[in-house]
Amino acid sequence: MKYNWIKISLVTIFAALLQSCLSVKDYERPQEIVNETYFRTDRLPEDSVSIADFSYTEVFRDRLLQGYIQRGLENNIDIRIALQNIARSEAYVRQAEAAYFPSLRVGPTVSRSTPSMNTQMGRLMGERNWVTQFDLTANATWEADIWGKLKSAEKAQVANYLQTVAVHKAVKSQIVSSIASLYFQLLALDEQYETTASTIALQEKGLETTKALKIAGTVTEVAVKQTDALMLNYKSKLIEIENARNIVQNQLCYLMGETPHEIQRSTIEVQYLPVDMKTGFSASLLRNRPDVMAAEFRLIEAFQNVQIAQMNLYPSLSISANGGLQSLQFKDFFSASSLFASIAGGLTQPIFQQKKLQTQKEVSEINQQTALLQFQQTLLLAGTEVSNALQTYDSQDAIIELKIKENRNYGLATEYSQELLNYGMANYLEVLTAQQNALNAKFAEINAKYSKLNAMVDLYSALGGGWR
Repeated sequence: MKYNWIKISLVTIFAALLQSCLSVKDYERPQEIVNETYFRTDRLPEDSVSIADFSYTEVFRDRLLQGYIQRGLENNIDIRIALQNIARSEAYVRQAEAAYFPSLRVGPTVSRSTPSMNTQMGRLMGERNWVTQFDLTANATWEADIWGKLKSAEKAQVANYLQTVAVHKAVKSQIVSSIASLYFQLLALDEQYETTASTIALQEKGLETTKALKIAGTVTEVAVKQTDALMLNYKSKLIEIENARNIVQNQLCYLMGETPHEIQRSTIEVQYLPVDMKTGFSASLLRNRPDVMAAEFRLIEAFQNVQIAQMNLYPSLSISANGGLQSLQFKDFFSASSLFASIAGGLTQPIFQQKKLQTQKEVSEINQQTALLQFQQTLLLAGTEVSNALQTYDSQDAIIELKIKENRNYGLATEYSQELLNYGMANYLEVLTAQQNALNAKFAEINAKYSKLNAMVDLYSALGGGWR
């Protein structure tokens, strides 16, 4: 027994010497990614603070909207699925941590056997005898992590776990931005509905005026029919807006994990817009964007899988031990003479595995390169989204100002043309055209205000906000 332990110790020392020659590599973020400028902006960030660092309650000040976002974060089905994925990945991490410990199996057996009488053993016995044997065996096997393969496997599982956590954050960020965007869209539709309803009310008065002018001989029946047709067009537009409002409300309910119902809301005019939408440094996308974080954790997992595939080509050191009780008579089963034990250890070097191990290594390296490209692609997409949202957000103020002036002028044009028509100094088509242009201009003003709010949502989401 002492001699066996000496041999096992020598094997272990030899394996440790080999390990010192082949150290495990640590993951390092690729330099071409670290030094990259991710989004284009004329702003010069004064510090690393980004609007994404703030909670959604500080960005969206509408209390009703905050309540809907909170309900969405609590009840949304996609978020609950993401939480289940986290729990599954966490279980695999615990399994990887347990790989350092030996496996142990214990089991009692009872066997009854007799040899064939046509074999050498049977002929020596001369007659058939049945032998009953009682066993209680414990078997322990332990593989020494001499190359760090188990450590790499653990790191790969941890990276996979962190990836699921990042995906959960990404889902939360998406839910926040989607609910906010739909809520602002609903407010814009409310404004359009009120504008259309007011226009219909004015059109009804205009229709009565046109009928009176026809009686007076100022206009013909054509003007009456044209005015009535335009009013019918506005009424159909009102139905379309109402239908759109119901659809948006249903979408909001779905995101909140609720059945369709009426959504209470405020108005588009009272919505808060931050004076300074801080973007921080472009590198902050690496710590704020959940999809970017998930892509890097995917790269780390692929990197560790390459390490594992490489180490599978090296010798493995395993130590196994067996022991227990063994007896032909049950009455002697628990005596000291029934005890047995064995221990063995050795290195196993894979030589010919039908190229499975080498192929596994090649595939894992290809997967690592794919993960790196996906990481770069995710960063490029993130930078593009930030640039687009910044451009839209910064340009909307000028558009809103112009649309307000346009709407005011069309309103005056409608008023003046109606006065001229009453005095027979304008054509009824000029009045109808001015009215339609005024409505379109008001819709354009509302859409510009919504675009400003939606650009704020897009920028907040693009910078990685919403999951905190």
